Amino acid sequence: MSAIPAGPASSSRARAVWSVDPRTDERREQVGTEATPETVDAAVRAAHDARPALADRGVRAAFLRTVAEELEQARAELVAAADAETALGDVRLNGELTRTCYQLRSFADTVDEGSFLDVIISHPDADATPPVPDLRRYKIPLGVVAVYAASNFPFAFSVAGGDTASAFAAGCPVVVKAHPDHPATSELTAAAVRRAAAAHKVPEGVLGLVHGFDAGVALVEHPLVAAAGFTGSVRGGRALFDAAAARPVPIPFHGELGSLNPVLVTEAAAAERPEEIGAGLAGSMTMGVGQFCVKPGLVLAPAGAAGDRLVTALGQSLGEAGAGVMLDHRMRENFVAGVAERAQLPEVESPVRPGPGPDAHTVGPGFLTVPAAALARDGSAHALLLEECFGPVTVVARYTDAAEAEALLARLPGNLTATVHVSAPEAAGAEGDPGLLARLTPLAGRVLVNAWPTGVAVAPAQHHGGPYPATTSTSTSVGTTAAERWLRPVTYQNTPDALLPPELRESNPLGLPRVVDGRREG
Repeated sequence: MSAIPAGPASSSRARAVWSVDPRTDERREQVGTEATPETVDAAVRAAHDARPALADRGVRAAFLRTVAEELEQARAELVAAADAETALGDVRLNGELTRTCYQLRSFADTVDEGSFLDVIISHPDADATPPVPDLRRYKIPLGVVAVYAASNFPFAFSVAGGDTASAFAAGCPVVVKAHPDHPATSELTAAAVRRAAAAHKVPEGVLGLVHGFDAGVALVEHPLVAAAGFTGSVRGGRALFDAAAARPVPIPFHGELGSLNPVLVTEAAAAERPEEIGAGLAGSMTMGVGQFCVKPGLVLAPAGAAGDRLVTALGQSLGEAGAGVMLDHRMRENFVAGVAERAQLPEVESPVRPGPGPDAHTVGPGFLTVPAAALARDGSAHALLLEECFGPVTVVARYTDAAEAEALLARLPGNLTATVHVSAPEAAGAEGDPGLLARLTPLAGRVLVNAWPTGVAVAPAQHHGGPYPATTSTSTSVGTTAAERWLRPVTYQNTPDALLPPELRESNPLGLPRVVDGRREG
């Protein structure tokens, strides 16, 4: 791949940004330079100036569809660049790019359909107490959105991923802080987005791209940034969240920080299909070398013979799984150190020890076991096991009865997902605990039954979020309702029809779905 020309540095303090091959830890090429405060300011101001170009919903929808087309036309180059920087492989990356294009088109359809504007009209009612004036409500874009790209999804949660697509759909320009693990891929993706913008006479500043840690801090503090979306670690996300709240004018910060994604296997399910559950767990926890945000990191399995068969099946499946390359050397080192620290805790065993792979750049999958009662104790020395460990490892907590399982679930923080595996009679309601799902629901934003959390479908009903620390808000970052994060409602009262925005006029010239006097139209 040829080097991507770097733009001029805005000051002598700018440092080089390199593309690195995680398979060798060697630098591939210099992609550009880290942004200085001046270049961050320029990117934000250019995005701010591009807002009027997104005001027309027709232009907005067409722009989103053209972004998808440009990405597909550049597929070979994009996938090659992403594989060289992430080692995720052509199959995974092609699938992710297809998902990203589908997501862009889904948001275009949402923009065309118009219900995301949430138009509500209340006609005057002098007989109400108090009297109701003419009120017309809809949602408008917040302004420039800062997007912090994720390490593990170089397309779907990066420059043209869900945060950016949903912001564009809402009518908001974007400035992306590129992830250091895939800077070349980020630059190529940004170029595709800007080609799409040019095709619709949208200023290229509608998408800004900056590199560097300091740029990320400057971005969230910039007075023209109106909201931010983040996917990453608890530590990094919390620091940015606090910075967003500490601004003279605080802004919404929609952060996805970390998740354990607990799985509860009932005793009846373990007895009914231990091999199937064990193999399914192995496949889910090793998908993407265990680097998915919804990887099942804690599994509550029964003690006894049925649970033993499940654990044996898990070990056999993991023994057949190969070692993999993680996204960068820091993650690899943190994974190895994190597993070693957890394995040394009292009462923890390692039936299949995860850790370094057969060469210096790979890691092997595995799992740890611990009695659920030990993990459930207040002030437990095992508290580290309740924190996410990024990579191909899970913790299997063996419970002896329902009370032990309940005690452990009560200790868990917020999660993106919570899963339960039940037997066929339990699924039919003939046996089991009818209140189980109700007790799992407070833990997570998505509750699964007899499935695995990896693989987040892009669909209108999807919710990818959860109680803190899974996310810092109640919104979703996947699915078309993700656009709601970048909108705010405004109501016009007793406004002459000629002065109203077209979306709120009495004749409904745009044919939008709306609620009028409590009745849905369109």
